[in-house]
Amino acid sequence: MDNLIAVKHLFSRAGFGIPYDQLIKLRKKKVSGTVDFLFEEARKVEEITLFSYQQIKKQYEDSALLNGKRELTEEEKELKKSFVKVRNHQSTFLNTFYMQKMMNASSSLRDKMTLLWQGHFACRSDNPYFAQQLYNLMHRNALGDFRTLLIEVSKSPAMLQYLNNQQNRKGKPNENFARELMELFTLGQGKYTEKDIKESARAFTGWTYNKDWAFEFNPKFHDEGEKTFFGKTGNFDGEAIIDILLEKKETALFIASKVFLFFVSDTPHDGHIKELAEVLYKNKYNISAMMKALFKSDWFYDPAYVGSKIKSPVELLVGLSRGFFVKYEDPLVLIQFQSSMGQYLFNPPNVAGWPGGKNWIDSSSLMYRLKLPATILNNGVIDFSGKADPEDEAAIAMSKSGTDMANQMVKPKSKVKTVVNWAKFSGTFPQNFKPMDMAAFLLQPQLTPKITQMISDNKGLRSTAIEIASMPEYQLC
Repeated sequence: MDNLIAVKHLFSRAGFGIPYDQLIKLRKKKVSGTVDFLFEEARKVEEITLFSYQQIKKQYEDSALLNGKRELTEEEKELKKSFVKVRNHQSTFLNTFYMQKMMNASSSLRDKMTLLWQGHFACRSDNPYFAQQLYNLMHRNALGDFRTLLIEVSKSPAMLQYLNNQQNRKGKPNENFARELMELFTLGQGKYTEKDIKESARAFTGWTYNKDWAFEFNPKFHDEGEKTFFGKTGNFDGEAIIDILLEKKETALFIASKVFLFFVSDTPHDGHIKELAEVLYKNKYNISAMMKALFKSDWFYDPAYVGSKIKSPVELLVGLSRGFFVKYEDPLVLIQFQSSMGQYLFNPPNVAGWPGGKNWIDSSSLMYRLKLPATILNNGVIDFSGKADPEDEAAIAMSKSGTDMANQMVKPKSKVKTVVNWAKFSGTFPQNFKPMDMAAFLLQPQLTPKITQMISDNKGLRSTAIEIASMPEYQLC
């Protein structure tokens, strides 16, 4: 494979694309050297620190005082509604800040890995501090040790609350977290028994968070009796259960399959997945070791895999915005884009996360996605047809003005209010750059006669770029 195509493929999967001038520089390197360069850049950790513990805790304490009253004055009723409105605004701000962080980051590999883990460890929290905290631990451990990542996620207040382990008590075990730990986080469906779930749930009793919103093991709630889990018997706690799960090669296979589906193809390849799993298991679940093996493998660059995956809504938005140096004057439009295309960050549809692949596309969403690039690049008006999900609708109903909030989240029509730095975009290309060169750069699939014919009459690079970005082939990476 041509080195230019290989580097472009690498950056489209390991990140959100690559500027042309950087592509030309890196094409001179061996692919293995470019992979090492990517990982070196990804060492930088940039956590989100929008909300402090003190700030959000004070809001919840004030809200709790009102909730504890039997009767409220009209002023207190309005104040109670305002707490919900503020919390929703903070969650929206966290989302748009995160989106713009990905759009402006100097390196994308750590962000792309964080996006993978957000789908793998799908979680919702209406507490913006919990959501921020969970994002940060995923971002921090995105390329590190999977055991550390799994334990930190399991101990996070967001996950303890979401999967009900906060209510997991000796004598009255709650099995929700124990089930999802095996089905969605480690082994996969059908690889465990109901007895394994029950025994695991007993081991996680006492895992909770305290009044200071920090993880706490509470021995009063913990079942200290012997448990038998996958044929092993002992006085297991939660970490012991996790270690038993990681000892099983099925866990490495399950994680490797998630990585393959996310980074390579929607069609599993048992041989390639097994190869990745062996690297992960042999290296004691070091995520970077597996990812380097993936990106340095010959089969990752197989022409059959290039330009074959449908971009997720976030990949489409972030890649377009990075590639064309787009700034959003009203970041709320990013919420509307996500809602309309079905990938609302920090709000997965359920504990299984976003289904991905061909599920991103249906008859209505395809037309919407095809219109989106030209709308953003021309600062146009777009029709938002997305619908709030049940939890969002509940928040709308509780707000001071349900209509106002609904309009803020999903507007019938809205101007996107973008600024595209066309001078910077054009400056990345040589003076003799032609429309056909632009097409070959912006599209991952190979150019077809139909594409060539469509852009053959174009004279300017700007009009060519907009036309190419509006093609169905631009939806692929």
